[in-house]
Amino acid sequence: MTSDDRGPRSSTTEEAQGPRSSHVRDQKESGEKKHLPLWQETILLLGLALVLAVVIKAFFVQAFYIPSESMEPGLIKNDRILVEKPSYWFSGEPQRGDVVVFADPGGWLSGADAVGPDSPVAKVMGKIGLYPQGGHLVKRVVGVGGDTITCCDKQGRLSVNGVALDENPYIREQGIQCAGPRGVPACDWEVGPVPEGSLFVMGDNRGQSADSTAHMCRPDETDCVPGDEFVPVDLVVGKVFVLIWPASRFDWIGRPDSFADVPDAS
Repeated sequence: MTSDDRGPRSSTTEEAQGPRSSHVRDQKESGEKKHLPLWQETILLLGLALVLAVVIKAFFVQAFYIPSESMEPGLIKNDRILVEKPSYWFSGEPQRGDVVVFADPGGWLSGADAVGPDSPVAKVMGKIGLYPQGGHLVKRVVGVGGDTITCCDKQGRLSVNGVALDENPYIREQGIQCAGPRGVPACDWEVGPVPEGSLFVMGDNRGQSADSTAHMCRPDETDCVPGDEFVPVDLVVGKVFVLIWPASRFDWIGRPDSFADVPDAS
């Protein structure tokens, strides 16, 4: 093989390599042009995070806080809780024993609890589910549509549809003679049947809870509106499933066995 034979091959190889090298550079330059500036990427990521937060709040999980002592001892004032919504999608509805968050049916809240946070930043964060909002209450479902609740039996227990409840796992004992509400003498009352699509709710701290029992009509009342004691299911945001803060009190919130033997209303 002569040097003349080798020469053309070498020249051809260089010519072939030249365009390939140029093509690779073009690809790199093209790829570099597709990258957004850092500030644009930051804005895009923040926007996506906000959209995700709104979607999560609207359909899945939302944060709330405990505004009073009404749910002690399980939930105390200023505890932060998370509420899940999928359990009540489609045909799912709150069940007896669930701890639920619901919007004020009207006149149940007053003052700061009714209006929520006053800081502009907190309001914005509340709208996207990153900060607890006001205007809501948290209580335990005692009766659902068709149920009749009676207070109290000889042992001071509430009864639902004729079955006495063992509520010791969650109610607060305060020396009261029964598990009934405040302001009702002799613990002698009955309510129901609960209208379909409505709930009868009570706080676990029965002596300090302005719940359904606080809105029942007493025999001597003339300005009471019958039915105000019930909460429409449509106002329920979701079911409390975890106490998230403070970390020292972290706990999962489930449905107690106290209502397991209660029959459906006949």
